[in-house]
Amino acid sequence: MNTIQKMAVIGLGHMGKHMIHRLLPQFKGQIELSAICDSHEERLRREAAEIADSPRLYTDYRQLLNETELDMVYIAVPPSLHENVAKIAFEKGLHVFCEKPLANSLEEARVMTALAERSGKIHAVHFSLPLDPAVLKMKALLKERAIGAIAGMNLFLEFPQWPRAWQHNAWITSRQQGGYLLEVGIHWIQMIQQVFGPITHVQSQVTFPEDASQCESLVRAVLRLEDGTDIQLSGTDRREGDERVSLVIHGEEGRIALENWRDLQLGGPAEAEMQPVPLDDVSSPLPMLKQFLQCIQGEPGVIFNFHDGYNAQVILEALRHPGEGWVDVRDQLLGYSSAEM
Repeated sequence: MNTIQKMAVIGLGHMGKHMIHRLLPQFKGQIELSAICDSHEERLRREAAEIADSPRLYTDYRQLLNETELDMVYIAVPPSLHENVAKIAFEKGLHVFCEKPLANSLEEARVMTALAERSGKIHAVHFSLPLDPAVLKMKALLKERAIGAIAGMNLFLEFPQWPRAWQHNAWITSRQQGGYLLEVGIHWIQMIQQVFGPITHVQSQVTFPEDASQCESLVRAVLRLEDGTDIQLSGTDRREGDERVSLVIHGEEGRIALENWRDLQLGGPAEAEMQPVPLDDVSSPLPMLKQFLQCIQGEPGVIFNFHDGYNAQVILEALRHPGEGWVDVRDQLLGYSSAEM
């Protein structure tokens, strides 16, 4: 019989609030919300008042982790704090479910991955896009060769403004730990790695505002897959009209477009030829919290662990900090091996 897992949620921004108000209520009798933490006491008490549980309240995650009996922790603080929280959590023998990106730098991601692997505990990054019904259907269409051999791809990360209207965290516009590459691009980087294989080379040009504290404004980049396929990346915070967050796959016999996360389309090379693809026949294992819980309980589950998070961070940092021309990242990827190296 499965025991109830005691959980703490650290960070009550958009994702932390989603966890306590939307996800955890689906796991009554399986997960107990034992404690929540946010550095803003007013927000902490406001969010606590809106939930049925009576968790312990903290403004200091260190105090929470030292005083509360837990089995697992959900990390939803800004990226620069991920390493600190995870380190203490693993030292306490806890399972760790971390928001993306894994860390705020490649070095931090490397340290966190080593800590996770030594801990013997379940560790996962909250990447859900590869298990979304639209992506699962996209994979099936590609396996069926619905558009023939893949010739190339386009990834659009285009916003009329950044941050978006519903994003209110000050750090989300900072060059240190914000920007749409970090917040949004990481989802697509990780999904591409899962669906299409390793990204081995990156060529990136990034334009920043004059204010040295502010995140990227314009990005033009190419991500090259191990098989030589190129993905042209277009990023901007000055798009005219609605935002576009999409992947378009060009095949020898047609196109597949995953528009704005979940609108899957299939058709010929022209825009007018694209038709929506129904997803009624797709069964998804989401939410990721369900999969994480199953792994903790010793049951089969699909999660993306810190190893996956690190490999996504390799590409993210290559995009955010361009080198001269093509940057070969193969020697940085964990578990990568190639006869050509």
